[in-house]
Amino acid sequence: MTMPMHDRIVRTINAIPVALLAACTGPGAIEPSGDPVRASFVVLGEGGSSIVRVITTDPACPSLDVDGQRLVMTIRTVPETLPQRPTRSLPADSKPSAFPVLVCERVLPAGAARASVGGHTLPLLRRDARRIVVIGDTGCAMQNSEHAIQACNDAAAWPFARIAAAAAAKKPDLVIHVGDYLYRENACLGDDVRCRGSPWGYGWDAWNADFFAPAHELLAAAPWVFVRGNHESCGRAGQGWWRLLDPRPLLNGRDCNDPVNDLRGDYSDPYVVPLSADTQLVVFDSSSVGVAPLPTDNPVYAIYAAQLRRALDLTHGAAHNFFVDHHPILGFATDSSRHPAGVYPGNAALQSVLAASQGPLLFPSEVDALLSGHNHLFEAVSFATGQPPQFVSGNGGTWLDEPLPYPLPPNATPARDAVVATIVSAARFGFLTFQRDAGPAASWRVEAWDRDGRLMTRCALVERRATCVPEELQ
Repeated sequence: MTMPMHDRIVRTINAIPVALLAACTGPGAIEPSGDPVRASFVVLGEGGSSIVRVITTDPACPSLDVDGQRLVMTIRTVPETLPQRPTRSLPADSKPSAFPVLVCERVLPAGAARASVGGHTLPLLRRDARRIVVIGDTGCAMQNSEHAIQACNDAAAWPFARIAAAAAAKKPDLVIHVGDYLYRENACLGDDVRCRGSPWGYGWDAWNADFFAPAHELLAAAPWVFVRGNHESCGRAGQGWWRLLDPRPLLNGRDCNDPVNDLRGDYSDPYVVPLSADTQLVVFDSSSVGVAPLPTDNPVYAIYAAQLRRALDLTHGAAHNFFVDHHPILGFATDSSRHPAGVYPGNAALQSVLAASQGPLLFPSEVDALLSGHNHLFEAVSFATGQPPQFVSGNGGTWLDEPLPYPLPPNATPARDAVVATIVSAARFGFLTFQRDAGPAASWRVEAWDRDGRLMTRCALVERRATCVPEELQ
C-alpha cells in the first residue's frame, strides 16, 4: 500500500517564606487553586536513587508519606524571578524567567513500598525494570529565528499530551526522556492563530505548558530518567533544567544563572541507573556538544574526553549497558537541502573523542545499544561492523523532520568504518518501549508506537544486534 511521505516507514538491508511567594508576581505568576501541587514525580539519580520532586505554590514544602511514616521534604529552590540571559539568536526577544513556585525534594528510603505527597500517589521503581518507555523532543516549537511555529493548542499539530497518555497506558516500570523539553522560546508574533496567547521564554509558565501539564499522566505512571538536551543548555532553558529536573543537588555556579560559570553549568558528570542485576543505563550529558570533530587542543575536547572516559569506566559495572544521551552518535539526520534528500551522519564531535580511545567500534563490548533523541523521528540502525545499534526516539511532539531517504544514498554511514546492516525509520509522532524478554541472555523487544499507541515497528535486540520488521511491511 502506498503511504504518505510523512507516514512512511523505511527499511533498508545491507545499507518559602510567604513573603517570597507573594513577591513573585508579574509574568508567570500562578493564581491560587484548590491543589497547590503543580507537579509531583520521582526522578532517578546516581546509582538508581529515587528522588521525590514536588513543585508547589504553597509557601512550605508538603510532607512525604512513606509506608505510613511522615517525612520532611527539603527546599530545592525558592520562588524567584531570574534575569534571563538573551536567547542566542534573538537577543531582543527575551524576558526574565519567573519561577513563582517552590521546588521540594527528598530521597526515598531504600525498599520503600508506598509513597504519596499532598494526596498524590507516587510511582516507585521495581527492583527489576522490565518495561521502559523512551520518549524525546516533546515541546511545542515557537522559534521565530528558525521560522518554526507549531499550533500549540491543536492536539494534532502538537500531540505530546496524546502521546504521553498513550505511553502511560503501556504501564511502564520506567520512563526515559532523551532531552529537549522546552521549545516555546520566543513570543508569538502579531496575531498568529497558531500560538496566540501561549506562554513563552524560559520561566515556569513555559515549562508548565510545554512539559509538566501535558506529561502529567505519564509522570504519575512511573519513575523518570531525565536526559539533558541542547534546549536545556545554559544559554537556553538551563535555569529551569537545574531547578526542576536534574537529579543532582542544585549548587551556586552550576545553575546557569551567570554566563561566567557556564563551564560548570553546561557539563555534568555521567552516572548509572541500574535496571536489574546485570543491566544498567549510563546517562551522559551531551547538551553542549557541537557537530564537527573536536581538535585535541580544543578545551571542550578535554572536557568530553574526561567525561566519556568516566562513562565508559562505568560500563564495567554491569554485563549489559544502554548508553543514553541526547545526540545520536551513530544515527542519521535528513539533509533536505539536497535534491534528492541526503543524510547527515552521526555526531562527529563525540565520535572524534570516542575513536581516540576505543577505535572504530567507539564503545566497549559491554554497551548493547545507544538511546538518543535530537533528530525528530524514530530510527533504529544496526551495524555489520560491530558498533552498538542506535535507537532514536525524537518524535515525541516537536515538529517532525523530513523522512530519511529510502533507500539510503550509496555508502551512507553515520561514522567512519561503520557499515549499516539494517535501518528502520519513521517520520511519525510516537514513542518507544523496551520490554525485557525472559531468559538468560540480555534480549529486549523494542517496539515503536504512534501517537495513539498503535504499533508501527517491532525489533529484537539481542547481543548488540537489532533486527526490525515494520508492521506495515509484514
